[in-house]
Amino acid sequence: MKHVGPGFGKFILAVAIVSTVLSGSLFAQNARIKIDVDREIGEVDKNIYGNFVEHLGRCVYGGIYDPGNPLSDENGIRLDVLEAVKGLNVSLTRYPGGNFVSNYNWKDGVGPKDERPPRMELAWARLETNQFGTNEFMDYAKRMNTEPYFAVNLGTGTIKEAQEWVEYCNVKEGPYYAELRKKHGYPEPHNIKYWSLGNEMDGFWQMGHLNAEDYSKKAREAGKLMKLTDPDIKLIAAGASNFRPNNDPHEWNATVLSELRDVVDYIALHMYLGNHQDNYYNFVSAPLVLEERTKVVKGMIDREMEKADRGDRDPIYIAWDEYNIWYRWRAKETMTGTRALEERYNLEDALVIAGFLNAFVRNADIVKMANMAQLVNVIAPIFAEEDGVFLQTIYYPLQLFANNMFGTSLDVFVDCETYNTGHFQLGLAEQVAQIDDVPYLDVSVTYDNGEVVIGVINRHRDETITTDIISQEGLFDGEFEIFEVNGPDIKAENDFDQTKVKTIQKESVNVKKEDAFTYNFPPHSFTMLKGKIVE
Repeated sequence: MKHVGPGFGKFILAVAIVSTVLSGSLFAQNARIKIDVDREIGEVDKNIYGNFVEHLGRCVYGGIYDPGNPLSDENGIRLDVLEAVKGLNVSLTRYPGGNFVSNYNWKDGVGPKDERPPRMELAWARLETNQFGTNEFMDYAKRMNTEPYFAVNLGTGTIKEAQEWVEYCNVKEGPYYAELRKKHGYPEPHNIKYWSLGNEMDGFWQMGHLNAEDYSKKAREAGKLMKLTDPDIKLIAAGASNFRPNNDPHEWNATVLSELRDVVDYIALHMYLGNHQDNYYNFVSAPLVLEERTKVVKGMIDREMEKADRGDRDPIYIAWDEYNIWYRWRAKETMTGTRALEERYNLEDALVIAGFLNAFVRNADIVKMANMAQLVNVIAPIFAEEDGVFLQTIYYPLQLFANNMFGTSLDVFVDCETYNTGHFQLGLAEQVAQIDDVPYLDVSVTYDNGEVVIGVINRHRDETITTDIISQEGLFDGEFEIFEVNGPDIKAENDFDQTKVKTIQKESVNVKKEDAFTYNFPPHSFTMLKGKIVE
């Protein structure tokens, strides 16, 4: 056998390297986002961009309503807060709770203000003056151009109280409570379409807490009376909110869906995430758990719809009518009283909110309602003191989605590097998760009459991800507007005197009838790209 010297071995290695480079397998290719306008998931419902106003802390009093403040109008409405609220294009606003509603009698909050009784507020340990109630909220809803969504008290309240509230709000004239509304200065009905049958009734913390069977019985009878009063209303059942490690939320949801499959139009789910372990990569992956829970409940709904008798009504949909980040202000002294739950947010929180919103869009076939909790001061995108407001980091992704991402949600192919999380607690009083193959790029896409909107989170803390964006059918054409939410680092926060995290409009990308273009997504960023696809 002929001896082969070391020089020949180096030659063979060099040939192998050249061959590997040419085949593209030695060095990582660009990440890819493939868009096919024929792969439709469902229509994005505008109501996924909703919010929530609860009588809690300074959300109402000292937030949206602050009589006597120079920044308020003659009705006590804070005008600077209202201006910030309008920027979110809030489609649907849930009111008045929350835990608050489970001991609330709506009759305390209507009529002449000097005759309204102050009450002990037992959920959040404060005095409820009842100076702001049904009609004040409806006046505010009109000014912010939002649709109202009311929750009835199925804790300490009765099914008769729930029926009477619908009568007061929705019946034009004739019966006692319709005439009472007219007497209070509102001749036309409010026509409130969406009504929640209680709040978090699976939670032991809820006043009037019931087990799943008893809740379903009460909800069915309340819904019956409410629909007899106004057949056009939509009813939302209280789904699982208790995801503590030793609880079984799936059992609650299965029972409620089985019992109320012919009654309700939505099932409400709640989720609050946190980063109390201070692990960035675990935290920004957490909205994927919400997506997993969505799919589990969708399967339960599909099973019940096979047996349901709903006539020509739509199937039951999912309403994520409370979601947010909440973990810093959860000690006893920060959860009650006048200044409860005044969480301050940073950039990583904003990325998690973008992750929630991407998940809602990706599940547009089943998620038809979502409400960030809450609107002002209380775990909120808007923060107000007596002399002004500032916009928290989480304001900006919500603003971008609510003003741009509509139409048909598309099932897109994303090819990028991934990572595995450790075991981590999703939030305080939440289950433990561990997620494999978390994509660094988290993507949602909508398409509407030629316009495509692409929402991309780059979860990587340190690296830009160069990405080929590819159209499978049709060509990209024209200017792509680029909006980016980012900041100097993942812990960057906003305050009255500084806005470290905000939306920046970047230089547009001009694409001339091409089936692909390349974009560099910066580290720890959310980017929205908006342009056209033509045939």
